[in-house]
Amino acid sequence: MAKAVVINSDECVGCEACVELCGEVFAFNEDEQKAEVILPQGGPEDCIEEAIETCPVECISWEDE
Repeated sequence: MAKAVVINSDECVGCEACVELCGEVFAFNEDEQKAEVILPQGGPEDCIEEAIETCPVECISWEDE
């Protein structure tokens, strides 16, 4: 089963750690001052996992499609 990376935008505090770690998957939305997923099907799993582990509010996760 395929999985997609998601951000719970209600929980995101806009620290940009995920954007710095994995810019090909995450971007910063200036209007909302929060991170967003720009490549939900993923990219390098190691950098996505690092972003998940680094997120201070634990708002990034994998979701089954």
